[in-house]
Amino acid sequence: MLFAAIISLTLLGAVLGLLLGVAARYLKVEGNPLVAEIEQLLPGSQCGQCGFPGCTGAAQALAEGNAAVTLCPPGGVALAQALAAKLGVEADLSGVADKGPMIAEIKEEICIGCTRCFKVCPTDAIMGAAQQIHVVFREACTACGKCEEVCPTESVKLQPVPVTLQSWYWNKPRAEAA
Repeated sequence: MLFAAIISLTLLGAVLGLLLGVAARYLKVEGNPLVAEIEQLLPGSQCGQCGFPGCTGAAQALAEGNAAVTLCPPGGVALAQALAAKLGVEADLSGVADKGPMIAEIKEEICIGCTRCFKVCPTDAIMGAAQQIHVVFREACTACGKCEEVCPTESVKLQPVPVTLQSWYWNKPRAEAA
């Protein structure tokens, strides 16, 4: 009796799995390949600074022509130029600020542990608990600024990424006019 139940459930699982595989192949919805290419250019931090809930929504709006190529603050000038080249449009880069890499930093001496900052962090870069000091994971922080906006004691500030051996780079020399 037990053997018959095992065989019948195995056969049922195999048949339903096969049917799902066939349905997925024949009922597949093709997306816009331009949206996928634009989404690959975007940072993927899902921070929402552009006014869209995530990079997928921003890519969709860019592909449809409903958004400016300068919509992504973390991407800066380089991303705006790449998006303009991809979409074949002119980009007004006068309003785009390229501040360089930033990171959130928490001043421990004035942090009260209210937990507002890590509740709004889209990348879970802030660690802490109620009535405890919070800390920022540098690798996960996208410098979206949401934590800075909600902090009641102003203990969270965006700072430039400190120069270390891993983040330092040497600028290319300029060609001098002879």
